[in-house]
Amino acid sequence: MTPTPGETDVSIALGADAAPAIPGLRFRRFRGDDDYAELADLISTTNLADGIDEIRDAATVKFEYEHASGFDPRFDIAFAEMDGGLIGYGDADRSVREGVAVYRTGGTVHPAWRRRGLGRALLRINERRLREIAAGRDDPGGRVFGSWIDDLQGGAVQLLEAEGYHPVRYFFAMRRPSLGDLPDAPLPDGLEIRPVRPEDHRAIYDADVEAFLDHWGARERTEEDFVAMFAAPYTDTSLWRVAWDDDQVAGSVMPTIWRTENERLGIHRAWLEHISVRRPWRRRGLARALIVSALEGLREVGIDDAMLGVDAENPTGALGLYESLGFVVKDRGSSWRKAW
Repeated sequence: MTPTPGETDVSIALGADAAPAIPGLRFRRFRGDDDYAELADLISTTNLADGIDEIRDAATVKFEYEHASGFDPRFDIAFAEMDGGLIGYGDADRSVREGVAVYRTGGTVHPAWRRRGLGRALLRINERRLREIAAGRDDPGGRVFGSWIDDLQGGAVQLLEAEGYHPVRYFFAMRRPSLGDLPDAPLPDGLEIRPVRPEDHRAIYDADVEAFLDHWGARERTEEDFVAMFAAPYTDTSLWRVAWDDDQVAGSVMPTIWRTENERLGIHRAWLEHISVRRPWRRRGLARALIVSALEGLREVGIDDAMLGVDAENPTGALGLYESLGFVVKDRGSSWRKAW
């Protein structure tokens, strides 16, 4: 049965035997925009409790859900409540990665309500919803359940293992705690960095998509991804560094400053996102030059702390490059799979 917005009957959401025995516990679906603020607060609270310094705000959560291809907040988010307050949530979506349909489950539980079976219940709500999403789809490349967690979320690791998931790939969050000692890193001959113009958006996006096709788990992107890249409330293309070879985009780095997070944590940090170089321009020092240029630009606007994410087994040697530029591993995360 397809869920309905605002659904609260535990027996419908889970099956009567799967709900934790917590008096007053209610499950429901998305009701409207007012849910985003409470959801952002829950995510931020649980992250900080787990030692993950990632803060979310309502505008960002709203934008990302509403611009995720094929995602419908009315049906694809589940909320767990006590006395009208949010104590847990789960979300579910489908994406195609290297030809395989990955049906992802995610979510979290407030620290005060952990170890009571609520995380397991939310995961099973998600899996039920994912089976509904899969109904009628061919998925010729096969399908799997998937999830992603930070290794600091120890309870989530235990839950996924107990529910039949296993880790398949590891990732590092790396930090450069100071931008005061940047090395020299000139651009390769014949290339230049140009400001980002609206008329160049498509070429920049297409080059980024192409470059990431070589990465593990490359996601099949959609037109919605193109729109989101440039329309997101946190996008500031003045911080980006895009290298051109005549009329061809050779590579790019797209820094993001999460201002709400910085204010809450009392830091001045930026993340280097979408670090990519297309194949014909690799092994020439372009990625190094783009990263250093991006860090110089961030320093000029008051940033003194930079982060980036990397696949621990990145085939292009990115991990070694980042270490040579002064980045050190701060956290580790992992991608998980479960047979369908």
